[in-house]
Amino acid sequence: MSAISAPEAVKYCSRCATPMETRPVGDKPRRVCPGCGFIHFTDPQVGVGVFVVHEGKILLVRRTMHPEIGKWSIPAGFVDHGEDPAETAVREALEETNLQVAIEELIGVYQNPPTQGGASIFIMYKARLLGGRLQAGDDADAAAFFALDDLSEIAFASTRAAIDQLKKN
Repeated sequence: MSAISAPEAVKYCSRCATPMETRPVGDKPRRVCPGCGFIHFTDPQVGVGVFVVHEGKILLVRRTMHPEIGKWSIPAGFVDHGEDPAETAVREALEETNLQVAIEELIGVYQNPPTQGGASIFIMYKARLLGGRLQAGDDADAAAFFALDDLSEIAFASTRAAIDQLKKN
């Protein structure tokens, strides 16, 4: 049985508190309530990130949180229910770097491997710097601009793929 589509951690029904069972639903095993019939679907976590490009360099932050602690990434975070992903990207840049940015374009949508942790769906934007004083904050202990050919160890497959795409442009 798949731990991804039928997580054993979902022990009780969120509607009626009956112990859940794993049963086939469609083409996947799912956690199902034998009492009320509720089916637990595992929703993907959606994250956003922002490539701030300034004077030919990209803004990176060093992570202080798992997964990928100690590695460098773009400012990023999870999208809250009902939140516009582009606004989330702007907010994350401010929280993690103290910089105001404006979204210029969508770079792409990526899938991170489930074993990597973090967001399973990742939306990547490109932004321009508007202002502020660079200072690490929130879940970053360092922030700096890097040339594309002089990068430290990069966290997340989606960030590495987007950097490769930027290098080609």
